[in-house]
Parts: sequence; C-alpha cells; structure tokens
Amino acid sequence: MLSFLLFPLGFPVLGAPARLICDSRVLERYILEAREAENATMGCAEGCSFNENITVPDTKVNFYAWKRMEVQQQALEVWQGLALLSEAILRGQALLANASQPCEALRLHVDKAVSGLRSLTSLLRALGAQKEAISLPDATPSAAPLRAFTVDALSKLFRIYSNFLRGKLTLYTGEACRRGDR
Repeated sequence: MLSFLLFPLGFPVLGAPARLICDSRVLERYILEAREAENATMGCAEGCSFNENITVPDTKVNFYAWKRMEVQQQALEVWQGLALLSEAILRGQALLANASQPCEALRLHVDKAVSGLRSLTSLLRALGAQKEAISLPDATPSAAPLRAFTVDALSKLFRIYSNFLRGKLTLYTGEACRRGDR
C-alpha cells in the first residue's frame, strides 16, 4: 500500500536504496533544509555564539584538482568531511542544550541537521563511499589530511553545512552516480 501511495509522488520505491541519493531531489531536500537553517541563524545574535570553537571541514573546492582526483580520494574527502561535520553539529547541539536560554527554533534546525547528516551517511554508505574511502592505499601521495578550521557561531556552522552539501557532497554523488557501477 505504501509503495502505491509513494509512486505518484515520484519516489523511487522499487529502485535499490543505493540509487536513492542519485535522485537529485533527495539531495536537494537536504540542501534546502541546510539553507533554511543558515538563513534562520544569519541575523541571530543571542544564543547563536558558542563558548568554544568547533572544528569543521574546509568546504572550498578546486574544481580542476577535484576532477583529476581518483574517485577513492574524492570518497575519502567526502567521508572524512561528513564525519567531521557530524561531530561539529553534534557538539553544537550539546552546546545549545547547555545554553541558559536555548531558542526552540534553533534547536529544531540543529535536530534536523543531525537527522539529515545521519541519513546522508547511510545513503553514502549504501552508495559505497565508505568502501571506496577505505580502499585508498595509505601510501598514496594524494591522500592529504582533511583541511579544517574552526567556527564560533551557529550561523557559521550552518553555512559550512550548506556549503559542504552543495559542494563536495554534490560533486561526489554526481560522479558516483554517473559511473553507474553502484
């Protein structure tokens, strides 16, 4: 019955779960949620600053270098970035929970981000990103450590989240889906 209800909405009910992230609407939904959270916190002053710095992945992409990277290196960079971003959002969630007057709207955005990152991690795992990242030999000279920096406010954290989804994650999933061997 559920598949009958979802079919008219355009959801891939009979397709393999790994292909779900290849539907651009799925990733766009997460990007939209990230942008909404970013926009909601842009003008926020009270309750949006952290009392400590949180480490986040660098979201800058050199498109020339990215296209020349082996797919395993791309997978590693996305997988590590997603892990670091997940840690950062969870730390932000903990700091928000310990705030003297936490805003319920902010908490909702953080909770949605935590849920979204868990879902994206599962979708990437189904796509094989974790296996590709692990299969990269440690001796490879291109296996550079993940670039990172720190943020001190929820608005900056959500900007990084949004940029990561729109940048590296979108590039990697697009390439992995085009390869068609997943």
